[in-house]
Amino acid sequence: RWLFTPTQAATANLQREGYADDKIIEVGDVMYDVALHHGSRVQPGTDLMAQLGLTEKNYVLATIHRQENTDHPQRLAAIVDALIATANTLPVVWPLHPRTRAVLQKAGQLDALAQHVTLIEPVGYLDMVQLEKFAALIATDSGGVQKEAFFYQVPCVTLRDETEWVELVEAGWNRLAPPLSPETVSTAVTQAVGTQGSDIRPYGDGDAAKRIVQRLCTDLCS
Repeated sequence: RWLFTPTQAATANLQREGYADDKIIEVGDVMYDVALHHGSRVQPGTDLMAQLGLTEKNYVLATIHRQENTDHPQRLAAIVDALIATANTLPVVWPLHPRTRAVLQKAGQLDALAQHVTLIEPVGYLDMVQLEKFAALIATDSGGVQKEAFFYQVPCVTLRDETEWVELVEAGWNRLAPPLSPETVSTAVTQAVGTQGSDIRPYGDGDAAKRIVQRLCTDLCS
């Protein structure tokens, strides 16, 4: 009865599948609602940032957990070497997924990495929001973190061969860097730091939940 969509692309997909226009309601992305709400709750230089000695827009946040990277020794080694190189210029903080930590430990890379990069345990949601919002750059293979980087207007390097969020690549907020070599990754990171993408709003205005409720109330209460 209701097909609420987060983007114009999602709306177009449903139209191509033959759904009637009056069933499709483009409201924006509720994930953006969440990012705005919780982003307003964190401040720079406090809490986890203070514990780690991080200052606003002066560090790189890395998150790596996908099997395509963690289970591929060459790709993971390229990421590790690139982040070590990056840490010579900017501090790098890396909340380690348990699988990633285990692979690095088994490969004998963990101790050498820890000498250059700040490795921490996985963090809670608000701590992650703080680290994302005030980073100079985010290097990730996560689907959700790519979008959160954009929500907080932070440049992102995606360490994968492809991304779900092509609109962010096209707008210059995100750049793909398949981790085939340390040079590929470190060059992408260096080039992305300090950049800004186009002024786009592909995920709505941060009021998706409100618009969904308003539509449900209108249809069900009339």
